[in-house]
Amino acid sequence: MTWDEWQQIKASVAERHSTEMQLNESPPDAGTSGSAVTGGVKSSKKAWLTAGEGVGSLRTTLGTALRQLEEGQAGLGTPKGCSGADAQREVYGSWKRYLGNVSKRCGSLQSILEQVGHDQLKTDEAVKAEIDVLQVQFTDTDAVGGRAKGR
Repeated sequence: MTWDEWQQIKASVAERHSTEMQLNESPPDAGTSGSAVTGGVKSSKKAWLTAGEGVGSLRTTLGTALRQLEEGQAGLGTPKGCSGADAQREVYGSWKRYLGNVSKRCGSLQSILEQVGHDQLKTDEAVKAEIDVLQVQFTDTDAVGGRAKGR
């Protein structure tokens, strides 16, 4: 490139006054096309799918925990009459139900995250509606001792 060509390029750039920065190849005057929830930040399919995959991996871990819980319970037997064994069976049943429900919740959330990643849920309202359904379906029980009132 000759000096004259370089001078022409610099002059051309100076005439356009192109000092604005572009991120993610968006035109500088396009404004924020993202949602109010994200503050204008756009997300990627890969991020949603990775999040879904991460939640799905929790199900695998929960499955392992349930198997270990069952193995630990296996030697206890089924005869009634021993209060310690009865209490352990009751606790085991409670945890088995709880972990099963958590696993179902993770599966449902994984499905939602993957739907967003595949553009099947495109609006914030659609995503929020699906999450709200999960919260109603999988409402947690009160903590032991109930909830603190007015504290």
